[in-house]
Amino acid sequence: MPITLTIPEGVMTSSEEKETFAALTDALLEVSGLSGNPFMTANIVGSIHTLPHGRVLAGGKPVNAAFVELKLPEVALTTLEEKRAFIEKATDIVEKAAAGKIKREHIWSNILYAPEGAWGIAGRGYVNADLGAAIMNSAA
Repeated sequence: MPITLTIPEGVMTSSEEKETFAALTDALLEVSGLSGNPFMTANIVGSIHTLPHGRVLAGGKPVNAAFVELKLPEVALTTLEEKRAFIEKATDIVEKAAAGKIKREHIWSNILYAPEGAWGIAGRGYVNADLGAAIMNSAA
């Protein structure tokens, strides 16, 4: 379940970036009700994109902003409440980590979904039922 965090350089130190990513991972697990699930935890992956000043834009102008993008299979965060909870937690996490260098109104999040059968792990394409079973079997 890839998370992509995009921020301008200088907003966070390298260690703060890693802590922020770990907190985003924990937020996804918590909102999903899967904290401690080995399969889910191991498959929350992602990247931190740190862009040069002037390369992060809002309204067509350079600004200190952050983008949190979450890619999921259709079986994850299925309710509006779960989606809203993740977006709120992600915004809180980034705002706190940026320590005033990014305004809350300059933190955007989005959630993208892969269609049925288009989720792959280790070369295996999962249909939603199989992915759900792998997650639940890992908790047992």
